[in-house]
Amino acid sequence: MSDVHKNYLLDLGYLLRQKAFEAKQSAWAAKGTDDEAYQLARKMAYYGVISLLVQEAESFRLPIEDLHLEGLDPDRDLIA
Repeated sequence: MSDVHKNYLLDLGYLLRQKAFEAKQSAWAAKGTDDEAYQLARKMAYYGVISLLVQEAESFRLPIEDLHLEGLDPDRDLIA
């Protein structure tokens, strides 16, 4: 893998991780408001993307650190 590809995956994983946590916070903050359904759907979309990234990394035996997703458990950290 070239450095460009590796840096792309590392940056993409980092950005998606940050956006997923932001979506989780927004969903929590929107409880009981008109925005609740949208924020929950947004959170679930990021959960789906992060879960897929983790599953595919495992399938391809790609170190999860290469995606900057080390220590992240989508079920625990994004849903609970």
